[in-house]
Amino acid sequence: MSTATATHTGTSSNSLAILIGRVLLSIMFIVAGFGKLTAIGATAGWFGSIGLPVPTVTAVVVGLVELVGGLAILVGYQTRIAALVLAVFTVAATLIAHTNLADQVQQLFFLKNLAITGGFLALAAGGAGAYSIDARRA
Repeated sequence: MSTATATHTGTSSNSLAILIGRVLLSIMFIVAGFGKLTAIGATAGWFGSIGLPVPTVTAVVVGLVELVGGLAILVGYQTRIAALVLAVFTVAATLIAHTNLADQVQQLFFLKNLAITGGFLALAAGGAGAYSIDARRA
């Protein structure tokens, strides 16, 4: 097998893995953002109950960050920026809503969010891969 073939196959495998990773990272954010935007009242009520300011505005902003950021990751558009925004967003959400580490469920959410943040940071560092809008625009 030639070096060119091995390199091409590795690149193709890497790009496919990055695409799958983008899809898996984006699903939760797309669904959560859509849910928040289609249930603003309920979302604002919960946000108000945990002490977030201007809960309705916060619900809209959070819903848009999740939905638009998730879609950008999914299609690989401005991926590095979207991944950084969602990494910061995920850390902030974790520190706001999942710091009761005595509660096993909250501890699991805390750790899950740290793992998701790691995925976004890796995506921000490595980019969207060949199967993305970013690659087509380059």
